[in-house]
Amino acid sequence: MDVIDIAKKALKIEADAIYSLIEKLNDDFVKAVDIIYNCKGRLVVTGMGKSGLIGKKIASTFASTGTPSLFLHPAEGVHGDLGMIVKGDVVLAISNSGETDELVSILPIIKRLGVPLISIVGRLNSTLAKRSDCVLDASVEKEACPLNLAPTASTTAALALGDALAVALLEKRGFKEEDFALFHPSGSLGKRLLLKVSDIFHMGDKVPVVKSDVTVTEAILEMSSKGFGCTTIVDDNGALIGVLTDGDLRRGLEKYKDLFERNVMDIASKNPKTIDEDSLAAKALQIMEKYSITSLIVIDDKKRPYGIVHLHDLLKSGIV
Repeated sequence: MDVIDIAKKALKIEADAIYSLIEKLNDDFVKAVDIIYNCKGRLVVTGMGKSGLIGKKIASTFASTGTPSLFLHPAEGVHGDLGMIVKGDVVLAISNSGETDELVSILPIIKRLGVPLISIVGRLNSTLAKRSDCVLDASVEKEACPLNLAPTASTTAALALGDALAVALLEKRGFKEEDFALFHPSGSLGKRLLLKVSDIFHMGDKVPVVKSDVTVTEAILEMSSKGFGCTTIVDDNGALIGVLTDGDLRRGLEKYKDLFERNVMDIASKNPKTIDEDSLAAKALQIMEKYSITSLIVIDDKKRPYGIVHLHDLLKSGIV
């Protein structure tokens, strides 16, 4: 058989395993969501072998979507790590057979602690299923492994059920993008949702500013000294009335032979794009992309320029 055909067959078996879960969702799934939602402690996920690896991913997904969660290795549990479980927690146990020795051996302790037990199993008549408060059926018709031995479709089904639980809880909690960003501050998504203009802009003496009565030559000197490729232009009250950019200078050279002696407002852009410091840096990037500009002026409530954010600042911040 061609390797592509083998791969397609394996993927179809796993896809069918996930699709079959839809018909198996019942009141126990709703009960599991409610139990975890009302949990005052943590969700403790446990499983052995391949199920344990799936459990680690499920615990990580829960933790990043608003449900405090951790993974407990059942074999380590009987050697002291059961101390991770305290009253108020909820345990989510994963086992395809439902008879995994290391897992079954800690069930009496879990019950003695009085914490709810949710299970994801492949056999509803197993020991784990019978001792659980609610059972999620992750049984599959067959594994993707041609020998029907290696956990493949069964682990995919367990993972998908875990994701379904996490997503249901995410919706129930009203979890938003901003909440997700708080748990992913170093990721690009987190930065886009958390980083503000005030975190990256330049202010004070670093901001290029000239009065409206200066010549183009004087404005160029200010541009060169500050290094942003532009300068703000203010009126007698210090309010922003224009900006001079490298592009304005190029266009001015084509229009005026005496450009450098002319008043700066003759060639300046009269309606510069601005932003306030409390805006997200991502919004600044959107404005720059929309108008094909590389700098934005930060203004106060009286339209006075007191900061500037450059495209290079956004690139360095990692939101791009």
